[in-house]
Amino acid sequence: MTVDHLFSPLRVGDLTLSNRIVVSPMCEYSSVDGFPSDWHLVHLGSRAIGRAGLIFTEATAVLPEGRISPSDLGLWKDEHIAPLERITDFLHVQGAYAGVQLAHAGRKASTHVPWLGEGAVLPEAGGWRDVMAPSAFPFSPTYPQPLEIDREGMGKVRRAFQDAAMRATRAGFDVIEIHAAHGYLLQEFLSPLSNHRTDEYGGSLENRARLLLEIVDSVREVWPRERPLFVRISATDWTEGGFDLEQSIHLATLLRDRGVDLIDVSSGGNVAGAAIPSGPGYQTKFAEEIRAQAGVMTGAVGMITDPAQADHVIRTGQADLVFIAREFLRDPYWPLHAAAALGETGSWPVQYLRAAPRGSIARTSVGNSGEKNR
Repeated sequence: MTVDHLFSPLRVGDLTLSNRIVVSPMCEYSSVDGFPSDWHLVHLGSRAIGRAGLIFTEATAVLPEGRISPSDLGLWKDEHIAPLERITDFLHVQGAYAGVQLAHAGRKASTHVPWLGEGAVLPEAGGWRDVMAPSAFPFSPTYPQPLEIDREGMGKVRRAFQDAAMRATRAGFDVIEIHAAHGYLLQEFLSPLSNHRTDEYGGSLENRARLLLEIVDSVREVWPRERPLFVRISATDWTEGGFDLEQSIHLATLLRDRGVDLIDVSSGGNVAGAAIPSGPGYQTKFAEEIRAQAGVMTGAVGMITDPAQADHVIRTGQADLVFIAREFLRDPYWPLHAAAALGETGSWPVQYLRAAPRGSIARTSVGNSGEKNR
C-alpha cells in the first residue's frame, strides 16, 4: 500500500497539488485602501519560487470596515482585481496554485498593525466607527466597542463574501478559504462566549453556525464546484464554556455537506488572555480528530517547522495538508530544503541550480509540473 507523504500529490476538486505544503495566510499589513503592492508580489512570489504547492494571500477583507487594520489587503471592489491577477499569474508560472482567504474581522476590526501598538485605531487616525459583532461586547478593554449586527448588516456581509468570490475568480485564484477562526466575525458567531444572541443566529450550534453556512452557500453559488473551497476554524477557544472540538467536528460535517472540501484547523483567538498550551504541532490533534470523525479533508497548522515533523503529520493521517506560516517568513525556500532533508528530489529553478544540494535536483524552470498550473 502506498503511504502518503509530504511530497505526494493531492487531488482537491479539479486541482492536483504537487505537494502537501501550503503557505498559510499571514497578514502583511502593507496595503493602502486594500490594494496589493510590489511587497505582496515579491513576498508571495518568492514562496512560489521556493516550491510551495499552494500559496494563500493574507486575510483579505470583503468590506473596508471588515479589515483588521487600515493596512489590510482587500477584495471589496473591482479595482482590486488587476493587481491581484498580476500576483496569481506569477504564482501559476512558477507552478504553484493561488489561494485567497476571504475575511471579516468583526469586533477585532479597526485595530493597529502589530508594530505600531495594540487596540483600536480612532477614525481621526484612519480607523472607523462601525465595528460589528454578533453581540455588543468588545474583545478586550483596549479594542473597539462593537455594535450588534442586525439582519441588514448580515445580509450585507453575505453579499460581500459572494461578490469577493466572484472577483476572486476574475483575479485568477484557484482556491477560496473562508476565515471563520481567530476571533474574527464568523468565529464570534460560532462561539457561545462572544455570541449572546437570542434570535435564530444564537443559542444552539446550528443557530450560531447559521451565518457561516449561509455564506458558504452564497460563495458556492458563484464559485465553480470543481474549484476547492476551504474554511479555517478555531477548533477550541481554550476556555471553559467556549467553542470546542466536539462542536468543531459537528460543524465540519455541516460544512462538508455544503460543498466545503477541506477544514483548515487552527485554534484560539476569540478570548483575550486564554491559556494556550502551545508547542510544536500543538493543534494537529484537532485536525486528526476532525478528519477521522467528520470524514473531511483537513489541514494542520501551528508551529510546524521541521521537515520530518511535517512529513509525519501526513504519513500518520493527521491531516491532508500542512499549513506553514512563520517558518516561511524565516525561509521562503523551505520546501526545497525540506525535500533535501527528506531525500526527495527538489524542483529547483534553473536560476538557482548552482546553489542546490547535490543529488536533490530536478531540472525544471517553472515549478514541479514544468508548466502553468491552470
